[in-house]
Amino acid sequence: MPRSRSLAAADEIRAYLIGQLNRALRYPGMFGNEGALRMLMDHLLFVEAQPEALAEQQEAWEASGAWTSAGVTGAFQGFVPGRYDDGVASVYAEFAQRRGWLRPDRVLGTDEYRALRSRARSWAGEDRVWGDVVEEFGAPSVLFGGTNPLYGKTLGYLGEDPEQPIVSFHLWNGRAPDAESSWPPEHAEAILLAVRFGDGCFGDFGQCLTLTPAGERWRRELAEAACGA
Repeated sequence: MPRSRSLAAADEIRAYLIGQLNRALRYPGMFGNEGALRMLMDHLLFVEAQPEALAEQQEAWEASGAWTSAGVTGAFQGFVPGRYDDGVASVYAEFAQRRGWLRPDRVLGTDEYRALRSRARSWAGEDRVWGDVVEEFGAPSVLFGGTNPLYGKTLGYLGEDPEQPIVSFHLWNGRAPDAESSWPPEHAEAILLAVRFGDGCFGDFGQCLTLTPAGERWRRELAEAACGA
């Protein structure tokens, strides 16, 4: 007879899944991108006996324009060239924050968060790069994506009050659609395309985004490319 083995307790399973989710949020490409995030959240919600919560969140995303037939991934397609999995992860992180799953690397104090939130949109009125964001607002609470400056990423900042939105800075790097593919990308470090305040935007995902001049140029180019397709 095989020797019986004990199973992990529910709280141990939950802690393990939360750890995996936080790694997947930071490195979505290594885990399988949006599908992996949904799977991990499905498993967590099963453990928490609330399996319906993600479907309810999907309905809320759909109402806000953050969900399409291509999932959250599709919401970014009109604003960021190519797949933007780090931005997608930042949207899932907002749900994780509300569920108490998100484990930030740092939390901004009340005054620091208030100052960032009041300045972020106007500050994005000029073209910026990754280093500018960190110099101005400090290290992010969560870095969605790697530390290589040549790759796109999203920098998320959150305060002490979990009811307040995550402020996300969406950065991208690459080449124009009509340019030949080559390495390294066009820019020495990822450029800022948009600032987004998580949650609170209804009916139009674009209203959540404050585009930089570079972001506006890309939005127009992507719209023109879609019309010509």
